[in-house]
Amino acid sequence: MEAVRETQKKFGSRAMLTAIALGFVLILTGFKPMGKGLVLGTCFSILNFVLIGEMLPLRLGRSQRRTFLFSMSSIFVRYTILAIPLIVAFYYEQFHLGGVIAGLFMIQFVILTDALLNKTAVFSGRTL
Repeated sequence: MEAVRETQKKFGSRAMLTAIALGFVLILTGFKPMGKGLVLGTCFSILNFVLIGEMLPLRLGRSQRRTFLFSMSSIFVRYTILAIPLIVAFYYEQFHLGGVIAGLFMIQFVILTDALLNKTAVFSGRTL
């Protein structure tokens, strides 16, 4: 479980730092709603990522039926949480819908970037 928390901390902090940096640049260049949306979406993306890790051990030691029902309810709860920033962006002009959507994919972007950088480092003989 400690490895899961370390992974969550690593990717969550990288995603938040990236979102804050990009959001700051967007706000300075006049795209304030886009920057705010990016940070909002990233916060909910990190929350979703943490919930995935916290719910993993809860599925162990249960019957197949209970595991299935728990998994489906977990997905429903997490998708409901991910819908919140989309609804906020849809109704409030201070958050850009495109920025929120980009923020919701920030964890995946950070994980993919990390994997690509590590793969490149392996092929070039460097270690990161």
